[in-house]
Amino acid sequence: MTTATLSSPCSYVIFGATGNLSQVKLMPALYHLEVAGRLPEETMILATGRRPWNREIWIEQVKKMVVAKARGGVDEAIFSRFVQRLDYHQVDLNQAEGYQSLAIKLDQENFPSNIAFYLSIKPSDFGVVIQNLSEVELLQQPHGWRRVIIEKPFGYDTESARALQKRLNRYLEEEQIYRIDHYLGKGTVQNVLVFRFANVLMEPLWNRNYIDHVQITHSENLGVGTRGYYYDTAGALRDMIQSHLLQLMALVAMEPPVSMEAEALRDEKVKVLKSIRPIPQHAVHAQAFRAQYRSGQMPEEGFVSGYLEEEGIPKDSVTETYAALRLYIDNWRWRGVPFYLRTGKRLKKSQSAIAICFKHPPQQLFRNTQIEQLHPNWINLGIQPEERLTTEINVKQPGLTMKTRTINMDASFRSQHEAHTDAYEDLLLDVIEGDRSLFLRYDEVATAWQVVDPVLQVWSMERDYIRSYPAGSWGPKEANRLFEREDQYWRYSLDCCDELKG
Repeated sequence: MTTATLSSPCSYVIFGATGNLSQVKLMPALYHLEVAGRLPEETMILATGRRPWNREIWIEQVKKMVVAKARGGVDEAIFSRFVQRLDYHQVDLNQAEGYQSLAIKLDQENFPSNIAFYLSIKPSDFGVVIQNLSEVELLQQPHGWRRVIIEKPFGYDTESARALQKRLNRYLEEEQIYRIDHYLGKGTVQNVLVFRFANVLMEPLWNRNYIDHVQITHSENLGVGTRGYYYDTAGALRDMIQSHLLQLMALVAMEPPVSMEAEALRDEKVKVLKSIRPIPQHAVHAQAFRAQYRSGQMPEEGFVSGYLEEEGIPKDSVTETYAALRLYIDNWRWRGVPFYLRTGKRLKKSQSAIAICFKHPPQQLFRNTQIEQLHPNWINLGIQPEERLTTEINVKQPGLTMKTRTINMDASFRSQHEAHTDAYEDLLLDVIEGDRSLFLRYDEVATAWQVVDPVLQVWSMERDYIRSYPAGSWGPKEANRLFEREDQYWRYSLDCCDELKG
């Protein structure tokens, strides 16, 4: 990436600035960029919302947000400098007058002509806001760039994503649209690329000849919280697998791009997504599984309610809070290798990880010794909260007999003294610099929807029953039926001796 000194200043206009995402992520991330000296000097941050606030009230609110999330506490001198960038403007998303006054404010006051519009709003409002911005000529680029950042979900299925894209295309060029997936902003995910393409020793093994299967997991110990209404219309498959986990799968499986330029990187991801074998509707039950959490004991919280007792959830809901898929990539490198993707809420602990299981040696050389079936080699990449890479190998135990044990070769991606950065810091800075490599292109989004659409269609017709699992567990045992063989099993830890089989 380029440094901030080479970037032009911009105006960050945040729609929905009084909402939860702004409080928890956006404003703290922008403050941390200020701390790091990465915001161009004249950059301004304009919050918009329906509340009749002024600049002073907004600054008070931002101070609370930053105090709650600032790493190492708030530096008053830096915060005073940060405050000079802040302003507030009242806008009702459905009222044209607010956009007209917004255009006047951005034109007549001290705001840079480069403008990034961050839509931290309901997906159903994306089209309305874009249309209104266009009608007051805020999306035109005569004297500076205009970029629009859109949070997931981008559509509800293939057809709705296509309709949304068609509407956006009336007012925006594709290069103006930044579809944000904060999951891809994490440094560890970027480390997947470094691990694969900066270490030549792995490339000869990275194919169907040596890899038995791949697991990609995102588990959460939290329930749906205050997101009940949204979550019940989405479910785990839409919320996590269609976006985040399919993106991780593409990074693991992609061919080396010709360069690290945004389009070259995204071209290779699209090739992987287009190579995923379609799931016929008659095979959905063999390749997909869903379930819903019920009440149970969480390790730290104690007893918690089930999904149907959560606020905003209909008592007859069959929305899945756990989803798992078995997928295949029909290309030369991966033909026949199963990829297992799973996500769930109210599981035993929160973690995201990629686990790559290698095949057993082609010949059992130690069959006449005391060695039992050797543990297969694994490579495990911890995404969050553990940012680690572990490799499991078999070694001989000390002593006179021929016995083995499995050990971890452990590498942490970040030393203890190295600062952790939030994904949004990277992504907000990338928008200023015009780096689109970690943002999703429309064909990525559309192809990912095509992968999950058959499953969503079958599940939408099955409204009478859904399996359940107790909160605080590792999910439903029935999900094990997705595995091709009995010797395959879900990984629950990055450590070889820790909960290998739950």
